[in-house]
Amino acid sequence: MSPRRTALSALSATVLAAAALALTGCAPTVSLDAAADANDPGCAQISVRLPDSVAGKAQRETDAQATGAWGDPAAVLLRCGVPPLGPTTKPCVSVNGIDWVLMSDPAAKQVVYQTFGRTPATEVIIDHVSGASDAAVLPEFASAIATVKQTQKCLSTLDTSLTPTATPTPSDTPSPTPSR
Repeated sequence: MSPRRTALSALSATVLAAAALALTGCAPTVSLDAAADANDPGCAQISVRLPDSVAGKAQRETDAQATGAWGDPAAVLLRCGVPPLGPTTKPCVSVNGIDWVLMSDPAAKQVVYQTFGRTPATEVIIDHVSGASDAAVLPEFASAIATVKQTQKCLSTLDTSLTPTATPTPSDTPSPTPSR
């Protein structure tokens, strides 16, 4: 190969590499850790149905299986395959048929929600500092997460059938009989 042809090949490769870098440089890949059960087939069903935008924020590329990110900087993160929750006293809300448990302090700068009653479970982290709101984010995932069968539902205290039992009062308790 001639020196001129080698120089042109090297220049072409450099131009292509620079173009690729320029195209991806605006929104670099978001680095996330895959959840323990990210390889569950249910996560694949969810992943292929994730929305292109959430709360007006464009989807970004991630480097881990069964994850998603939206916004630059990332305002919403999703990981499928987290361990499912058992019974909990944490607040639960149903949004478009999906039960979500609030896993963090609702006043925190970032809040974490996790699906309830579906395996694999999915968590969503919402950065409130970015302007994303829970009400704008959670409905966006309903159709994707609905592909995983719901096996349990969140219950409120109104759904339980606990009947209060009377607590004995001192007047209800028989007094000891004096011995003679």
